[in-house]
This record gives sequence, structure tokens and C-alpha cells, in this order.
Amino acid sequence: MVIIGVGNEFRHDDGVGWAVLARLAEPEAGGALPRGTVLRTCDGDPGRLLGLWEGADLCVVLDAAEGRPPRPGRVHLLTLDRTGPAPSRATSSHGLGLGEAVELSRALHRLPGRLVVYAVEGADTSPGIGLSPEVAARVDALARLVLDEVAAFHAGTSGERQ
Repeated sequence: MVIIGVGNEFRHDDGVGWAVLARLAEPEAGGALPRGTVLRTCDGDPGRLLGLWEGADLCVVLDAAEGRPPRPGRVHLLTLDRTGPAPSRATSSHGLGLGEAVELSRALHRLPGRLVVYAVEGADTSPGIGLSPEVAARVDALARLVLDEVAAFHAGTSGERQ
């Protein structure tokens, strides 16, 4: 099982995935993760994503998103098993990324068993550190959603909550 925070912590809201991983790494949250759960950061490069989730039974990805029209703090949930369609490119704040990684993984038969993506619409991806208030307000809730997803997966009920 792997949880991947995608983005760049030096581009304001693009660092939301990394912020959620930092929260999950705190002792009070991390203690709720099953033994062997891997937490990783990634810049969104499709090849790196493929390498990070290869062989995982469950992969949860946390990323920033661009909304049209933008609604900073809005969370999108995408789920995929080995046979489902790829997420749209529009869900990521990166030019190349998640959709391409899914298609490449599918072509190479290296998709995780279940892929869950939480994409948060950002307000500001300009250079700088710190999340906007709207996005920062979602970090704790996202960490809880990830913990719930992991627990449901281990209980065999992860597809039933949608």
C-alpha cells in the first residue's frame, strides 16, 4: 500500500499533497496506518508515479487540481481499478501527470490494484511557500479521508462507500 503526495511545496497550493502526507506522518495519524504503508512525495512525473505505485494493492494519490471555474478547496475524488478509464488531465495542476501515468501503467500492465485520487482545487500555484486558507482548511479532512479509505480497503469495503 502506498500513499503519494504529488506536487511542489514551493508553489503554494500545489503542495497540498505533500502537506497531507506530512499530517499522515505525524505519530497520532501515522499510528492508524497499517504496518508497511509507504508514504512518498512525487513531482508528478508519469514515470516516477508508475515506479512508486507499481505492485501496490492500493495506491492513494493526493494532488492539486485546477477547476473551471475555480473553487479553491473543493475536493474531487477519482477511483480506478485496473479496468477503469484514466483520470482526465484537467484534474491535475501539472501539464503531464496522472492521466498519462495511468495510461502508461495500463499499457505496461503495472497499474495498482486500486487507485484512489483526491484532487484539491487550489487558489494559488505561483512560486512561494504555504497553502491558501481554503486549501489549508482541507488538510485535516483529507488525512481523515485517506485513513478511512485505507481502513475500508483492509475491511474489503472500499468500493462500497461511493
